[in-house]
Amino acid sequence: MSSSGEHPVLVVDYGAQYAQLIARRVREAQVYSEVVPHTTSVDDMLAKDPAAIVLSGGPASVYAEGAPSVDPALFETGVPVFGICYGFQLMASALGGTVAHTGDREYGRTELQVTEAGRLHGDIPEAHPVWMSHGDGVTAAPEGFTTTASSPGAPVAAFEDVDRRLAGVQYHPEVGHSPHGQLVLERFLRDVAGIRPDWTAANIVEETVEAIRAQVGPSGRAICGLSGGVDSAVAAALVQRAIGDRLTCVFVDHGLLREGERGQVERDFVAATGVDLVTVDAEEVFLRELADVVDPEEKRKIIGREFIRSFEGAARDLAEGEGVDFLVQGTLYPDVVESGGGTGAANIKSHHNVGGLPDDLQFSLVEPLRALFKDEVRAVGAELGLPESIVQRQPFPGPGLAIRIIGSVSADRLATLRRADAIAREELTAAGLDRTIWQCPVVLLADVRSVGVQGDGRTYGHPVVIRPVSSEDAMTADWTRVPYETLERISTRITNECAEINRVVLDVTSKPPGTIEWE
Repeated sequence: MSSSGEHPVLVVDYGAQYAQLIARRVREAQVYSEVVPHTTSVDDMLAKDPAAIVLSGGPASVYAEGAPSVDPALFETGVPVFGICYGFQLMASALGGTVAHTGDREYGRTELQVTEAGRLHGDIPEAHPVWMSHGDGVTAAPEGFTTTASSPGAPVAAFEDVDRRLAGVQYHPEVGHSPHGQLVLERFLRDVAGIRPDWTAANIVEETVEAIRAQVGPSGRAICGLSGGVDSAVAAALVQRAIGDRLTCVFVDHGLLREGERGQVERDFVAATGVDLVTVDAEEVFLRELADVVDPEEKRKIIGREFIRSFEGAARDLAEGEGVDFLVQGTLYPDVVESGGGTGAANIKSHHNVGGLPDDLQFSLVEPLRALFKDEVRAVGAELGLPESIVQRQPFPGPGLAIRIIGSVSADRLATLRRADAIAREELTAAGLDRTIWQCPVVLLADVRSVGVQGDGRTYGHPVVIRPVSSEDAMTADWTRVPYETLERISTRITNECAEINRVVLDVTSKPPGTIEWE
């Protein structure tokens, strides 16, 4: 069996909404995966020395003009290949099978009939539900393949050629609506491709520490922007394990923090790691630069720029002639995707640690978490021995409360939002919902006022939006069904304790179509 840490499983993205989810499911099988665009040549794929290749689904028809294709040479390389939906049809067509308009489109829950157990579907109920999304169908498997399942709209819904280590399914095994899908995917990885499941938190730590040492070298010094969130904390802990006291963490208090955050950073993280921490008081600079700025993208870029300037200033003070060469950041895979750095990704928003960095950056970046999803980061943090108060902390954006104010940022508006946010967090914690909710942004609609009544008098205050969401990795999210009693307590306390707020509203939008943050 091959090692997944050394040889990635490549997920070839054919424009599927589930491409990143496939990569996640492969990782959940303890096998490392990466997403690559469908334009990647076979030679470039082989240069990564993959343990296997998964062809994702996609919206196109195999026979449509200009539709993404697959180089038939891929199937002659000896690398195991697994096709899903559109990728399944591409595989069938490239290898001499038949793909046609069957006239029976299938979208959503469909019953799959296992016709021959094979490696993938053995010991699974002969009839079970799967999630389909296709118009064309495979009507004849390529020569040498065994057809193992069918459905009403797909005469050939699964096939495999174990000797050549090739297999595929018409349905989507990566989604929860296919209850046996993860088992089928794991059987391909283990029983067809022969991959050893060794992508574990312990191995991630070991491999990442080695990579950091190689990048920074025996004498390089690094500075880390510590925000108090789990991402920067885990990144810093990894780099400290790799280079020890050659790392200095800098906590920039930009005045955009939530209530009590500075104390938590200076207390909890330092106590857990013993890292050298320098705090920079930069509130005045940030508020000056953000004054009268309303556009959210401009806010993000200003904050990203001033963060780097703060780091550069701290680095000059720390270097004492020795120089600081590297900047450590807690960039995650979803950050990269949303900032347009993922496979075929649109630039949804600039993240301060991806799209908002200045062109004249004076440091080389160290981003040890760039390939990880949030749940993997938490597992790594636990492996490193960080306390639960850090590892399980709800995500909070680097630009802070500035992007939770719709309108310009001021000290008064920040104080109002900071108190409202603290109340919401207190009540959610008291209700035992910290593990249920991924995060709960509180958004101040600073440019909106509404009429209210308090103490028999008319008020003309601002509304705040409560946005509780549940998610695994921030790529997709749904709004959390918070008990009405808890929402009532939050609303009552905010309107009573925050004089500028007279209305609390609930955001019940999923992602997509809405992002988690409003700005």
